[in-house]
Amino acid sequence: MTPSAETPTAEIGAQFIRIALGHVGREYPHKLDHVMSSDADVLPPRVLHPAFHGSFDWHSCVHGWWTVLTLTRLHPALPEAAEAIARADETFTEEKLAGELAYLDRPLSGGFERPYGWGWLLYLHLEASRHVDKPWAARLEPLARAFAARLGHYLSILTYPIRTGTHFNSAFALALSLEWAEAFDHELADQIRAKAVNWFSGDADCQAWEPGGDEFLSSALSEALLMRRTLDAANFTDWFSRFLPHLAQRRPASLFTPAHVSDRSDGKIAHLDGLNLSRAWAWREIASATPELSQIAGEAAEAHLAAAMEHVEGDYMGEHWLASFALLAMLAQ
Repeated sequence: MTPSAETPTAEIGAQFIRIALGHVGREYPHKLDHVMSSDADVLPPRVLHPAFHGSFDWHSCVHGWWTVLTLTRLHPALPEAAEAIARADETFTEEKLAGELAYLDRPLSGGFERPYGWGWLLYLHLEASRHVDKPWAARLEPLARAFAARLGHYLSILTYPIRTGTHFNSAFALALSLEWAEAFDHELADQIRAKAVNWFSGDADCQAWEPGGDEFLSSALSEALLMRRTLDAANFTDWFSRFLPHLAQRRPASLFTPAHVSDRSDGKIAHLDGLNLSRAWAWREIASATPELSQIAGEAAEAHLAAAMEHVEGDYMGEHWLASFALLAMLAQ
């Protein structure tokens, strides 16, 4: 499959909708983020999470639905879009989403999906709000507001950013959340920007000791992506020139080298396909903000995207989530 620098083609849109619809309602296998206080809490995913019990885990189900809604908006005439809309109508009901909200009220659910799932739920609500003829956004909003409140509190107590390239990465979750907050919660948007500047503005000469063996995010480029969205053009250019001062020489070399994936049936090792896709997303956004380095960043983006696109579909360990990251990369501006 040839990577597209523009809106995903109808062919890719149909493929990704089909992939996502194949897992957002698939309950098993499933990995729960679930703290139990008694035997009464031993419940199947569909009971714990009436709306988001598919896709191997809660957050993958959420961003699987983001993929579906985004592509039905971009390609409404696809035959797959009609099925997608019908499935969304069945999923985003008041009753099912009330069940998701009730789960958050459990005493031991304070750290549920923090912060990765929080960012993706906000991103899903943002996309749902673009479907103005549907009630999905209004029904999702109480859940989004609940996660936004949790994020605001979390940022008030989190002294140091989490830089690991997995679900706990602070910069990635904030990059998604900032886009939602700019539309729905300006106070939270200001808080995210302030935290990003506090955490990352002094970073310089990044060595980019990555990837780790199971990472799907680049610590370095996730941070750069957040700062790209936080700072104005002039300040980002200044910051980025200090953060990666040897980019013109394509150093650190690790950031220009797509990760090798040795076994796509191993869920953790399969994360590295996601690393290639998330790097492509970040490199494309950086390219658009740094004209003098746009060719270098753009070439790095295309190399990483090409390395992973043919593996979006195949083994379920990658198939239940990789299309979302490919779509992020293809939509990057």
